[in-house]
Amino acid sequence: MSRQNKFNNPTKIYLEHYYCILDEMIRNMKSADLTESISHNFITQMIPHHRAAIKMSQNILKYTKNKPLESIASGIITEQTKSIENMRKIESSCENCRNSKQDLWLYQHSMNEIMQEMFSNMRNARAANQINCDFMWEMIPHHMGAIEMSETTLQYPICPELKPILNAIIISQQRGVIKMQHLLQYIGC
Repeated sequence: MSRQNKFNNPTKIYLEHYYCILDEMIRNMKSADLTESISHNFITQMIPHHRAAIKMSQNILKYTKNKPLESIASGIITEQTKSIENMRKIESSCENCRNSKQDLWLYQHSMNEIMQEMFSNMRNARAANQINCDFMWEMIPHHMGAIEMSETTLQYPICPELKPILNAIIISQQRGVIKMQHLLQYIGC
């Protein structure tokens, strides 16, 4: 019996959409047009990451009636849409902030490791006939990836306008992870 056969129809549809979102995010993050600017490279790879979170949240909102989870998903949509807007505003000016070849190599090596772990954890996230739980099991490694990517980026010379965006990502996504961990326990996932 395949893994898909154990799921009811709503869960199958939800998961199919999730895996499409995940595949698109992975493809767009891996194929991002990287330059000699860590600031630009972070923005180029984080925008598809945020877009995936927005789509994942829109996906769960089609299914959930859990008010705390609706609030979490709506908050993700609002926060990450604003974060994309903020990154778009500084994207062209931050591209001029160049980094050394050594910093670029070290940075991208770390980022690739973080992304690979995140992709793997999201691909292998637990799945059950509990869509609310599925969403949080998928979103927690997504948020953890953004936190690690932001913390890594802060270790290098970057565009000053990017720093408050990185700090906002870290704070909001740490808060989101805590909320989801508590809700997972509360609803018995």
